[in-house]
Amino acid sequence: MQGQVSATYVRLLHEYLARRGHDAQAVLGEALPTDDGSGLLRVPVTHWAALLARADAVLQEPALGLKVGAGIQPSHFGLLGYLTLCSATLGQALARLADYERLVYDVNQVRVTMLAEGVALEWGDERGRPGQRVDECAIAALVAYARNITAQPDAAPVAVRFINPAPADVGPYHAFFGCPVGFAAATTQVLLSPTLIAAPLRQPDPALHALLDAQARALLARLPPADDFERRLRETMAAGLRSGDASLAACATRLHCSARTLQRRLAAAGSTFQRALDDTRRQLAESWLADSRLKLAEVAQLLGYTDQAAFTRAFQRWTGIAPSHWRRGQR
Repeated sequence: MQGQVSATYVRLLHEYLARRGHDAQAVLGEALPTDDGSGLLRVPVTHWAALLARADAVLQEPALGLKVGAGIQPSHFGLLGYLTLCSATLGQALARLADYERLVYDVNQVRVTMLAEGVALEWGDERGRPGQRVDECAIAALVAYARNITAQPDAAPVAVRFINPAPADVGPYHAFFGCPVGFAAATTQVLLSPTLIAAPLRQPDPALHALLDAQARALLARLPPADDFERRLRETMAAGLRSGDASLAACATRLHCSARTLQRRLAAAGSTFQRALDDTRRQLAESWLADSRLKLAEVAQLLGYTDQAAFTRAFQRWTGIAPSHWRRGQR
C-alpha cells in the first residue's frame, strides 16, 4: 500500500474519540500531529489505517469510518476547503477537489466520468487497497462535505460502491448514504445525480475563488512529484491488465501521449513496451502468487493471459521456475 493522506483525517479521528468520551492520545498511542503551518502535513496511508484499527479495537463500533468521516467541515481542509466553499456549484467544487486531491488524499487517483445517470467519481487499486475503514471514511467525508456546502443535509448519491468485501452489517451504510450501496466491486465509486452536481453553494465568490485557486496550485507544486514516468507506466499497465486492454495504444491514451512518444520515452530509458509489460506482469504475478487464496488460473486471468499454460510459460521465462514451484517456495 502506497500513498499519504492529510493529517486532517487524524484530527477528525481525535475529535470523534473526544466526542465519545475517550482520551484520543491514550487510545491511539500518539498525540495529534503538530500543524507546521505549511498546509502540507500528511501521514502515510498505512499509518492512518493503523490508527483507525486501534480506535476500532477500543470502540468496536460498526462502520467506524463512516462516523469519523461524517464530522468533516470545510475548515478541516484549510485553503482547499475555502476554495470549494466559494465555488458556484457542487460540480465546480468537486472539480477543484479532483484537481488538488493530492493535498488531502494522495493514494489512488480519482477518475471522473460523465454517465447518463450523472457523474461518477471512481478510485481503483493501482497503488494498493487501504482497507474498508480508510475507504469508508474518505467516501463518507466526501458525501458529508457535499451535504454541508450545499446546505442539503439529506442529499444522497445515486449509488455508492466499495471495492472491499461486504461487512457483516450493511445497514449503517445504507442509512448514512441514503442510496444503494454495493461491495466487492471492481472499484470504489460514488455516483452523483446531475441535479446534485448542479446544486448552488452557500457562499459563491468568483474573485476569492480565483485567488484561492492560484494559492492551491502553488501549494500543490510544492509537493514531491506524484510519480516518475516508470511508476506511472506500471500503474497504467496494471490497470489495463485488469480491464482487459494493456496494449501500447491503450496505455499511451491513459498517459495522455501518443504511442510513438511512449515508445521513444521507453527507448530513452533503455527499455521497450513489451519488456516493461513483462516486468509489470512478473511483479504482479509474484504479488498475487503470494496470496494462497488465488488459484493459478485466476492469477493468469488477472494478468491478461488466455489460459494458465500461457501464464506458466511466461513465468518460467521470467524466473526459470514454474509458478506453482515459486508459490511453494514462499511458504
